[in-house]
Amino acid sequence: MTATQGDLASLSRYIFRAPQWYASVAFALVIAAVAGVGAFDSRFVLEDAWQGVFFIGVPTVAASLLTTPVDRYLGGQLTYNRSSLLALTCEGIIVAIMAAAGAIAVLTPKLGQQFVFDALIVGVASVFALRLLVVMAVSGRSVLVAAIPASIQTAVAALLFFIYSGTMKYLYVGGGPLVEVVFMRADEAPPELGVIVPVDFALLGVMCLIYGSAVWAFVKFIDRPWERSLGVSVLDFLRGFIGHIAEGTNELEGFFEEIGEEAVVPVTVLSFRSADDHSEKARFVLPMIHPGPMGEIGGGNLPERVAESAEGVAFPPHATAGHDFNLVTENEVETLIDTADDAYEDIEYHDTATRAVRVQEGDAKMMGQAFGDDALLVATYSPEFADDVEYAVGLSAAAEARSAGVEDVMLVDAHNCNNGLEGPDLGHVYPGSERSFEMMQAAGETGDELAVAEQAPVRMGVAWDETDWEPLDGIGPLGVRVSILEVGDHRTAYVLVDGNNMEPGLRDRIVARLTGEGGDGDGEAGGDPAPAAVAADGARLPRIDAAEVMTTDTHVVNQVEASNQVGEAIDRDELVALVDRLVAEADDDLEPVEAGMASERAEVTVFGNDRTETLASHANAVISMGAALAATVIMAAMAVSLLIFFLASS
Repeated sequence: MTATQGDLASLSRYIFRAPQWYASVAFALVIAAVAGVGAFDSRFVLEDAWQGVFFIGVPTVAASLLTTPVDRYLGGQLTYNRSSLLALTCEGIIVAIMAAAGAIAVLTPKLGQQFVFDALIVGVASVFALRLLVVMAVSGRSVLVAAIPASIQTAVAALLFFIYSGTMKYLYVGGGPLVEVVFMRADEAPPELGVIVPVDFALLGVMCLIYGSAVWAFVKFIDRPWERSLGVSVLDFLRGFIGHIAEGTNELEGFFEEIGEEAVVPVTVLSFRSADDHSEKARFVLPMIHPGPMGEIGGGNLPERVAESAEGVAFPPHATAGHDFNLVTENEVETLIDTADDAYEDIEYHDTATRAVRVQEGDAKMMGQAFGDDALLVATYSPEFADDVEYAVGLSAAAEARSAGVEDVMLVDAHNCNNGLEGPDLGHVYPGSERSFEMMQAAGETGDELAVAEQAPVRMGVAWDETDWEPLDGIGPLGVRVSILEVGDHRTAYVLVDGNNMEPGLRDRIVARLTGEGGDGDGEAGGDPAPAAVAADGARLPRIDAAEVMTTDTHVVNQVEASNQVGEAIDRDELVALVDRLVAEADDDLEPVEAGMASERAEVTVFGNDRTETLASHANAVISMGAALAATVIMAAMAVSLLIFFLASS
């Protein structure tokens, strides 16, 4: 992940879930009642509250209940939850404007009640502009069509003010008792509404026209670079983003599918089956894509989906791929699973394996273990910070290992040490960087050692715990999984945590505990057996000679937080104790196994080269420059409004 992509990822801090429509309506009525007590001055507090509910709350309720059917009739897709939340937000804006205007009027007596109502006109017109922008974004309608459902809250408020202010008496030209009963009800209204005159409604109409034009101009201006470089509208992105944050829909996938590109990616499967009955004991599955971008959008929940498709205990670690290889839709996951099944069917099993070896070149560390002619390689830069490894770097590193004589390679990015979203490049390993060459050289040297290493029968034990932690804690639904591979008197432990990267130092702490007090597990993995470690409760842990900790890079943990690494929210001591227990359980589960590896290629649609960076750049520009542009547009519209008020009053 680059710094620009990190800024885009930080948009997840805005993620929330829209409340149920009836909760928004109830809260709106409470706010209206409180505002009524402050705005009106009758003899009874309850009467003031009722007037607030009627004149402030009724337009909100009408907008909550009518916007959705009107919008859908016109081809839109607003839900009741969204329209109610939007109406509540607009009510809050009106109340805030009225409160500010009232305070100013109290401090400046010469302004009087007319100033407060003028401010109300500005507020009612402003919420029309906000509603217009949101309806255009969510429903994808033109400005003229979107103006119809967007105007409901403003129109209902204007209608109530027209009926209960006595404005009809200025325009009355006959009509009989029915007109008087329906449209002339000033006697039943608070005296504060008596300042309203017909010109106020003309001003409201002009204001709405000005603000609507400002919204149209604002959207057109910020939309131009999106259409030129990506061929899509910023409203498409905004529509999907609002749908995702408000109700957890997959509308954002439609936007990603429009900008996506076709890609061919390897899918590698390493399977272990019992030597006795040939039932699958464990399966490592590595599609060479990135499980993002966030939540369950695209391939964000890929690890869990992969795990559900395996017969044995599944280990879906992180591949060497960055955000350019995010899947555009969740449907693409099925293609990867089908490809993994095809690879699984082609596996040829071997009953021998090598001891794990470890090589270090610069910051890059590589632990490898061969099974027959195939090899599992796990790369880490810990204790240095690192994030995603570029697709091209991973392909090149795997090719280096194969050139040494290894037939098939599963190259895992352990993704186990980073400092969140800090720094200029967030530990990105890209082609041409010094780190990329260090990884390729380490892979080649690991392949050299494995190609000539002695092999012996292998035993395997597995254990896993879903844990009580939630995605908000940085742990996904797969929890923590451990496998132990025993070759001769040498034992290697692979720990997989369903999370997105790991807090600095945590990986090294776990590895050091598993390999005992003799070292941190980063030395020569094929040396003398390590002493047994001691668990938190004082019990002796099974002897482990080499170990590595990996994360799946699941992005379900990033549905609310852009950075939610393992160890950031949970108690690290509890995680270490859990790994201790799982290692002991895996040791008890050891049995003779056979292992085999195979790869197939899948054709999927991903974000594509440079598309992620372009999207991130445009989105960040909208966030940084859009606020300033919006402020400029608002100030210009307000200036025109003040000029109109001045001319009207003169």
